[in-house]
Amino acid sequence: MKTNEVKVLSSLFASARCLRWSLTLLCALGLSACTTTSLVLSAAGVVTDTSISWAIAKHVHQKITEGDPLPCVQLNSVQRALTQRCGSFVPGSIKAADIEVSGFGVCPLSVAAREAQFWPVLTELLQKGARLQSCHQSPLVELAQRHACPDFQHATPASLRSLSTLAQVDDRAVHHDVLRLLSCPNSRSVGLDRLIDRWMAQGQLPVSGLGFSPLSALHPDHLNSPLALALQAQGHTVQAALAAQEGKLPSGFEAALRASHWQALDWWFARRPELAQRVPPTKGTQLAWLPLARVLVPQFLEQPDTQADMLKFLMARGASPLQTLPSDSGKTVLAYAAQLNSPMLELLGSATAPTLRIGVEAPTVIAKQGTPRDRSIP
Repeated sequence: MKTNEVKVLSSLFASARCLRWSLTLLCALGLSACTTTSLVLSAAGVVTDTSISWAIAKHVHQKITEGDPLPCVQLNSVQRALTQRCGSFVPGSIKAADIEVSGFGVCPLSVAAREAQFWPVLTELLQKGARLQSCHQSPLVELAQRHACPDFQHATPASLRSLSTLAQVDDRAVHHDVLRLLSCPNSRSVGLDRLIDRWMAQGQLPVSGLGFSPLSALHPDHLNSPLALALQAQGHTVQAALAAQEGKLPSGFEAALRASHWQALDWWFARRPELAQRVPPTKGTQLAWLPLARVLVPQFLEQPDTQADMLKFLMARGASPLQTLPSDSGKTVLAYAAQLNSPMLELLGSATAPTLRIGVEAPTVIAKQGTPRDRSIP
């Protein structure tokens, strides 16, 4: 074979190898979201075929996967246990030495408590010495603020005991949002509400110094419970329940309104009838608000199909579409509904029609209407 022919063939083979290398890189780039060892193995194949150094292959792989999550094999035992993509938790797999250097940047107990899938990990963390002092707030507070009423039905007895431990050994768990969580239906179904009774028996729910009102914190379903009666007998008042609260979950009255919880709303109205018309501000910089107007806001009600019933319910208890908004004294609830193009405009208009015909001003209407005693549920 002539020299020129050999050079041509060599050039063709080199071009093929370059093309193969380029295609491999392109495929790797297309799959850059994957951080498994398959990319490294692909790079190893290229090394074999092209004589490119292994160091270069590793450098290319690092650039391709830069910023991707670490492969599970590179995580420590706590990180793997609390990372969903790493598969199911294997009991006994956590090393005590990894707890203090978990690498999460947050307390492992908080990560484990706030998601039901990690509750088994919570048990092992506590057994192997995880310290609550490393958490900037109660892990139960994080759970309550993420899931106000988690499904505890599928929790194991060990997980429920671990959650109970967090409520008993950490004073920071005595919190508005945690009390809401512990008094919700899912908690009561597994007996976690007994923790509130224990707090009260131990003097952890005093009338002053809490930073929140237990009556406001109670789930709407729990307002007619023996616990609620005991709290009132102890001196907790509805007036205090309407003040500012330490917590992210809404106040008890607002929670009842959002949930269209008729019995709970009547509990509040029986003690403070004026709440149907106007709710006082909880902080000095805030304004009062009108339940009738708040209900008109899209997505405010958890059950949007109850909007018409809720408006009727409030108007039967003294709310008027002719009330003016605290934030705009020139605008009535009726005008606000028109501004929102609310489908409830006709309902509100029909409720004011007789008043408009006789030309009575809105404040007089409210005074004459008073607070009807009809507490029937629509």
